[in-house]
Amino acid sequence: MVEVAARDGLQNEPGFFPTADKLELIERAIAAGSKRIEVASFVHPGKVPQMADAEAVCAGLPKRAAKDVTYIGLVLNKRGALRALETQVHELGAVVSASDGFGTRNQGRTAEETAQDAIEIIQLAKAHGRSAQAVISVSFGCPFDGEIAPSRVAELARRVAEAGPREIGLGDTIGVAVPSQVKTVMAAVRAAAPGIPIRLHFHDTRNTAVANAWAGVEAGATTLDASIAGVGGCPFAPNATGNVATEDVQYMLQRSGVATGLKLDGLIDTAKWLSGKMGRTLPGLVSRAGGFPK
Repeated sequence: MVEVAARDGLQNEPGFFPTADKLELIERAIAAGSKRIEVASFVHPGKVPQMADAEAVCAGLPKRAAKDVTYIGLVLNKRGALRALETQVHELGAVVSASDGFGTRNQGRTAEETAQDAIEIIQLAKAHGRSAQAVISVSFGCPFDGEIAPSRVAELARRVAEAGPREIGLGDTIGVAVPSQVKTVMAAVRAAAPGIPIRLHFHDTRNTAVANAWAGVEAGATTLDASIAGVGGCPFAPNATGNVATEDVQYMLQRSGVATGLKLDGLIDTAKWLSGKMGRTLPGLVSRAGGFPK
């Protein structure tokens, strides 16, 4: 599991979530068993003000070796990658857009250009002794270009795989995917990029994310992204509400006999803490209902 609350979870929040609270959120995630955490994105602060303190967050992170806890920094281009490489993040996460419509609005680049950028980021990270991966956003549907053919996602994955990323992620950026589609797109990507692990990133906009996560596990996904309390959303995707809640996915996996190393009670406590910090009820359900009755 990759915990994304501190980055994708907070990036669309109004106002500014204090740096100290971001660090406490990350420390609470580690205490709950998280081993890979998106800690910040190195993007223009004018476009994503919530991430303006990326360097400050990274400076305050607990010192951990990558084998214990991997800190991930999201970057969209070489400029962001160079910023991230000046910090203690262990891994760079690049973003490829499956559509021109989303790519131009999110990154100012066509889909093909985002793939070229991702390859450059992966190569740069490896040259500096860091790991790197890429997620293909709007893999299951775009708010601007509509349906995305699995073959298009597969071709982008094939190109990026040649750079040797740690994994390739498939992002349901606007929460439109359904389980059968997850399996179809995964099959196309695995055929195009054999041997590259697949990570899945789901938003629960249409209440399908937990079902999609299970479909992905059944189809051989090695890693799932999730956000404590289900907080999150993309600033450039209309109506893209929260990520799937970490505690909801953990409950599903735990009751299904799939080990993740996460502690459900710790996730629930952190979700309640985060809800208090934000002053509102957050989308996650298990944090409100509790785990299986004792």
